[in-house]
Amino acid sequence: MAPQILTIGHGAHPVDRFFEMAAAQGVTALVDVRTSPWSRFAPQYNRPTLAAAAATRGIAYVFLGVELGGRPSDPALVDAAGTADYRAMAGTDAFAHGIGRVREGVAKGYRIALVCSERDCLDCHRNLLVARALACEGLDVAHIGADGAVEDQAGMEARLLAWAGRSAGLFEAREEALDGAYLSRARKVAWRRPEAPRA
Repeated sequence: MAPQILTIGHGAHPVDRFFEMAAAQGVTALVDVRTSPWSRFAPQYNRPTLAAAAATRGIAYVFLGVELGGRPSDPALVDAAGTADYRAMAGTDAFAHGIGRVREGVAKGYRIALVCSERDCLDCHRNLLVARALACEGLDVAHIGADGAVEDQAGMEARLLAWAGRSAGLFEAREEALDGAYLSRARKVAWRRPEAPRA
């Protein structure tokens, strides 16, 4: 069965290449989960420009950076080290509303790609926060890589476990190992207050 939801990072791709990769996977809707959808390094992905480019290709565009973005404005959603706290963010009403919007799009028959900037989904909240929540709700999630290849959720999680040096086995259940790996990766790559040092 084809994944119901994909994720994709725009990186520095030319916009035609970005849409070529999306089209190859049958994407019909982009859900922009960037808190601040602007880039002076890749202005082709500024929010109005990306929305217009999607429209010319018959692809829907929805901005959910307020609900599903990775840079919280609420201090209660930032941990003591100054890092975005994905667990706390996932428990907010706004996040639940955003997840509901994505589910609604799937129910209406859209083939959705969650869009953010990072090339590798292991470096991005679109995966570590948003896609994880969707997968936990039973939706089939996969990730479009920088080369256009698709990695399913199981493959991504195997890569995540390997990065964290964890594996399910006699002393640790798979869910416990995965939870620890997600937490470790989030602490490494999540948005951090500008004045907070990186661990």
